[in-house]
Amino acid sequence: MGAAGSLALARFGFTAPRLSAQPRPGWLGVAALGLAAVALGAVAWRRGRSKRRRRLQQVGTVAQLWIYPVKSCKGVLVNEAECTALGLRSGHLRDRFWLVINEDRNMVTARQEPRLVLMSLTCDGDSLILSAAYTKDLLLPIKTPTTNAVHTCRVHGLEVEGRDCGDAAAEWITSFLKTQPYRLVHFEPHMRPRNPHQIKKVFPPSQKIAYPDASPFLILSEASLADLNSRLEKKVKATNFRPNVVISGCGVYEEDSWNELLIGDVELKRVMACSRCILTAVDPDTGIMHRQEPLETLKSYRLCDPSEKELYGKSPLFGQYFVLENPGIIKVGDPVYLLAQ
Repeated sequence: MGAAGSLALARFGFTAPRLSAQPRPGWLGVAALGLAAVALGAVAWRRGRSKRRRRLQQVGTVAQLWIYPVKSCKGVLVNEAECTALGLRSGHLRDRFWLVINEDRNMVTARQEPRLVLMSLTCDGDSLILSAAYTKDLLLPIKTPTTNAVHTCRVHGLEVEGRDCGDAAAEWITSFLKTQPYRLVHFEPHMRPRNPHQIKKVFPPSQKIAYPDASPFLILSEASLADLNSRLEKKVKATNFRPNVVISGCGVYEEDSWNELLIGDVELKRVMACSRCILTAVDPDTGIMHRQEPLETLKSYRLCDPSEKELYGKSPLFGQYFVLENPGIIKVGDPVYLLAQ
């Protein structure tokens, strides 16, 4: 069999037969390629039948898409985004690809510095813009100079690299927070990502993330948020929980049971619920942390089943973590389908 035929068969799990090393007529090569084409056609036919057998049930509609370029900082609302293995991307902005660190190279989040939620990183043409209320904007280059140092940082105890965004960014953030010296780093695609399997064993060993806590995709429904707000004196927003995708048109906590979703060409698989911490008590509009709510209310009705305490502990659950099965583009207004056998 010719090289092209062998490669084509091997790609789909077929093994080419061994032939004796003797001169072969030209028609044998043509026959081999024909066999490969038949094999590929059979595989494609089986795959097509398999996909057609899966029922599609619409469970909602994409209402909001959020990218949080800097971990713990303000989100950017977008109309469409590319779903990559490392999370959402819109132009030059990627979800949690920038990180604030302290002098010990440890991550800094709104758990320690609540006013981080007032800082934003956006893109305008060939510049990135760091901004916050009552503070002069700082322009940064789209591409961090390769002469800048690369730091080994720690995010939830795991080491991950980040290229320093320079002294101007460090001084801007330090001046805004007014507590201690901080620096801003950027994750670059060639850097080694973190593996959430080392944080929670339920994540696939092959899964990779940059600076998110555990997963590249967090999904929340408007109905679940409305149900929580019906129990609260002071209402909260979706941004208290920092979801990437907000779904409308479904029932309360239906997202808990969505194992596989199809949005456009994008396929997502649910891994686990998101266990909630004190960060949800930070008001995204004021940067003020409220010590009790919404955590106390969530604890009253959203604790895990006792059989799952090893996974979730005593934290309440709100929203669901997903990983990417098939990449593509998703848009606000896209129907959300549940994939079922």
